[in-house]
Amino acid sequence: MVKPGSSLIHLEGVSKVFYTDEVETHALANVHLDVREGEYLAIAGPSGGGKSTLLSILGLLDSPTSGEYQLNGHAAARLTAAQRAQIRNREIGFVFQSFNLIGDLSVAENVELPLTYRKMPAAERRQRVQEALERVGMAHRLNHFPAQLSGGQQQRVAVARAIAGKPSVLLADEPTGNLDSVNGESVMALLRELHQEGATIIMVTHDPRYAEHAERTVHLFDGQIVRDERGDARAGLERHGYEMI
Repeated sequence: MVKPGSSLIHLEGVSKVFYTDEVETHALANVHLDVREGEYLAIAGPSGGGKSTLLSILGLLDSPTSGEYQLNGHAAARLTAAQRAQIRNREIGFVFQSFNLIGDLSVAENVELPLTYRKMPAAERRQRVQEALERVGMAHRLNHFPAQLSGGQQQRVAVARAIAGKPSVLLADEPTGNLDSVNGESVMALLRELHQEGATIIMVTHDPRYAEHAERTVHLFDGQIVRDERGDARAGLERHGYEMI
């Protein structure tokens, strides 16, 4: 558990360079970032600005070329491959643009799959799956297969899979990118509800409408943070028709 007042995520001087035979591509350059437990952060910016690279590093799917990354007190540079995999499974929930559901597994089996790698008792896995699917309004579809669901329903299942493990942070990479506006707003409302219940969310988006759902937005351009602002999430949500209490 993160100590009160401390950062769940800490990046200091993080850079990422991709090398080819003739070209060096600087995807990130000297990024400093702190995210506290319970924050809802949007990472915005144009294509090629470094958003996905930053999210990959935050999710321990990639490593920085230089700089320091700490997640929940773990120094990423000191972790073995097995330790990184274990932390991804236990502390990080991923929601992808393309859903990444397995077609020949049922909804319940898709949500349960990451929990099986924890050697969790079957009864506890089933309980977590049921709770997660109820949370996203998909419990009535637990025996269906992905091909039988709409895009919006598939993304809700993907969110259920991400939260079933009760992660420290939820990473969402363009979670509305493959959805129409109605389903996109529905998924954003779900993320907002999860945040109100205490979830830490970091979302990559190119759409300023969806960035307004977050309480803070980091703008990336050419691999650098050019603006870090706390927006008026309440006003942004009201512009999209949400009734605030």
